[in-house]
Amino acid sequence: MQIGILYALLAYIIWGLLPLYIKSLHGIAPTEILLHRMVWSLVFLGLVLAWRRHWGWLRAVWSNPRLLAGFVASALLLCGNWFLYIWSVSNGRVVDASLGYFINPLFSVLLGVVFLHERLRPGQWLSIAIAAAGVAWLTVAAGQLPWIALALAGTFGGYGLLRKTATLGALEGLSLETLLLFPLAAASLAYLFASGQAGFSQADSGVQLLALLAGPVTAVPLLLFAAGARRIPLSLLGLLQYTGPTLQLLLGVWLWHEPFPASKQAGYALIWISLAIYAVEGLLAGRRRIAAAARG
Repeated sequence: MQIGILYALLAYIIWGLLPLYIKSLHGIAPTEILLHRMVWSLVFLGLVLAWRRHWGWLRAVWSNPRLLAGFVASALLLCGNWFLYIWSVSNGRVVDASLGYFINPLFSVLLGVVFLHERLRPGQWLSIAIAAAGVAWLTVAAGQLPWIALALAGTFGGYGLLRKTATLGALEGLSLETLLLFPLAAASLAYLFASGQAGFSQADSGVQLLALLAGPVTAVPLLLFAAGARRIPLSLLGLLQYTGPTLQLLLGVWLWHEPFPASKQAGYALIWISLAIYAVEGLLAGRRRIAAAARG
């Protein structure tokens, strides 16, 4: 249990501090950062698979067109999520991006209702209603939908839904997704270098080294998360996941002084209240299930 908490917490801390990594890639455009992330993630994951001599699952994938089609869709959603997040951080929208990951759990719950026909308890419906009120408030206050947050929550929620219904584990799934993205990413990166448009070529050696570390920066937290998720209850994992967006919000407000006026704080407050209700309701429901199982 304790090592599981440590694994999960480390994963969320790395994800929460990811803006620091992206901001450090000076002179490299968001699109190019995305391409490096896709290419070097596959290289890193390939080394992990080689070390574990874990290749047999690939044969089953290529002989299952339905599974492969599902991972093509999840790879595209993951690519879109990565690009939007990188773009948001690069353009001083870390606070807006953090909101996406605050509301993502509730968005995932709604996707479960719509596509997996899951049934919600009254407390969960109340939580979603309050979060919707928070989004509505932010829309009215800003004069536009918080599109960055909604797009991040939508792409990551959709990605989670596809991965939930897939049969591959975290390592195999991410390896397949990056493998599917690799040809386009490698060709695009090669074009940037050949045409002299690659920011990597003009960057100093420190930035170049950081770009090459995009693989482990992407894969390590995911593997830590998978290891933690196997060892701790889902309710506890759900509470720990707010570590990431909280760190992102603090970085945006305190380190980079992004605007966070009272009107935006009020909208965030509604969403935090909804998350608190969601977390407490989940804990209580879990205890009731345990008590019922003990009686039975």
